[in-house]
Amino acid sequence: MEEHEKQIRLTAGELAQLWFQYLNDSASVCLLTFFLEKAEDGEIKPLIEYSLALSTSHIEKVTAFLTEEKNAVPTGFSLEEDVDVTAPRLYSDSFVLNFINQMSKVGLTTYAASVGTCVRKDIRAYYMDCLAETMQLYNRSTELLLSKGLFIRSPFLPNLEKVEFVKKQWFMLDVFGEKRPLVAAEVEHIFANMQRNALGVAALTGFSQVVTDKDVKQFFLKGLEIGNKHIRLFRGKLEESKLPAPMGWDSEITNSISHTFSDKLMMFFTSGLIALSVGYYGTAVSQSPRGDLAAMYNRLSMEVQMYSEDGANIMIKHRWLEQPPIASDRDELIRQKNK
Repeated sequence: MEEHEKQIRLTAGELAQLWFQYLNDSASVCLLTFFLEKAEDGEIKPLIEYSLALSTSHIEKVTAFLTEEKNAVPTGFSLEEDVDVTAPRLYSDSFVLNFINQMSKVGLTTYAASVGTCVRKDIRAYYMDCLAETMQLYNRSTELLLSKGLFIRSPFLPNLEKVEFVKKQWFMLDVFGEKRPLVAAEVEHIFANMQRNALGVAALTGFSQVVTDKDVKQFFLKGLEIGNKHIRLFRGKLEESKLPAPMGWDSEITNSISHTFSDKLMMFFTSGLIALSVGYYGTAVSQSPRGDLAAMYNRLSMEVQMYSEDGANIMIKHRWLEQPPIASDRDELIRQKNK
């Protein structure tokens, strides 16, 4: 950091990005360490190693930023408390490869947002590096999926032979229950959201097999019910336009019921998936002109948000939810002074 910038404090946006990145990467280290320990595929294993190395280096850099600014470092997750690397394999290498590919897509979005949020030069430079690394991870994981025949492409549409303009409201609204075929953006969002839900359902199925707390298990089972319901709805929308739907990942889960991850770690990961769903559904609403799709996404988003509240209550009950950096409560400080 340059000398004149040392006195510039972290903004709320910068602090928020660093705080949540530490939690996410400490959780990722636990998951990836377990995946690496169980990996058998000679092509997938180096990708897991690369992904693990990125998360480990991020933790070191974020810790340095926070401690330099005299901010507490989150508790996060640890290999000692949150994963048992001696437990049997829970997911196949193919699932892990898809998991890394999907998480790299999430990273591309979040790191780009971090660059736009951060002002201080050293923080901006750091997130630009993170973005470049994640682009490399996405590229490598995509190429490996393609070479193994595991990449699931979204449906192909007929070539656009000429440009046309919308002439009727029918394009936006349903008329007597009739619906036009899906446009390209609608197809992509439905397909991608179905893929993400399928991967999430597979992850939750594995979690449900190894969870110990009864409340957490019921929470996961409810998540499976919601995820499968959303998959059915998305599949129905694709089938209406005679388009293919992506496959699920249920066959990529083993029969292990041994303790593998801590309930705290699995709840954190599930809460992250919930938050991503809300964001992706919101984006889909903004880019889906057909009225019934907007209504569907709004309804599903509300269902997911209510499910998220249940998860937050469980995490608070077990003291698993770390409070993020928060603004000063001036009213409370004044009351304390007057006592």
